[in-house]
Amino acid sequence: MHNAIINGDASVIRVCDLTKTIDTGTHRVEILRGINLEIPKGQFVAIMGPSGSGKSTLLGLLAGLDVPTSGRIFLDGEDITGLIEDALALVRGRKIGFVFQSYHLIPTLTAEENVRLPMELTGLNGADGENRAVQLLDRVGLVERRDHYPVQLSGGEQQRVALARAFMVRPPILLADEPTGNLDSANGRLVLDLLLQLNREEGTTLVLVTHDRELAANADRRISLCDGRVVSDERQ
Repeated sequence: MHNAIINGDASVIRVCDLTKTIDTGTHRVEILRGINLEIPKGQFVAIMGPSGSGKSTLLGLLAGLDVPTSGRIFLDGEDITGLIEDALALVRGRKIGFVFQSYHLIPTLTAEENVRLPMELTGLNGADGENRAVQLLDRVGLVERRDHYPVQLSGGEQQRVALARAFMVRPPILLADEPTGNLDSANGRLVLDLLLQLNREEGTTLVLVTHDRELAANADRRISLCDGRVVSDERQ
């Protein structure tokens, strides 16, 4: 198990020779083939590529939701490769915010309770948690709907709640997988603008998987994958 802190590492995310292979029983499928990346603090990176190129697999590995076949992943200077699930869950709770295409709100919790959930899971709640949740809901324009349940909210509103939840514990890293994919163009633009505004204000490093070239045009850096390899890395 590796869990060393790398002193002086300026990269919030560092990936070394990352591979992911799946054995189907009849043959092996190579999803990622030797990915190397360094992403500095505060950078907004869009990961692009055709379906099956490995984008979502890479994001899942960065999130500690999957285990690489080989290679190493450093998050905020900490090597998460080989950590047991309990240790990975702690890293996710402290270092990572998520925004998915599907909102993943808990239907039995109100908007405010959904936003507060990450802080409750880390055991750091109370009045500070309530104040932070209300502040974030205000910033996404939903403070008046804090007591509404997900079923009472539109898709765009649910994704705005999910955005507020992602920033709740001030994570150094935010991972977003097609966050506007289920929204119409107007709501998609609103959610993107809020995501970029919160990202700038909070100083978070944002890694976003998208097929949307217009959305990717807002990024500081665009990384394209094809057949599990980085084929281009463009910076503004």
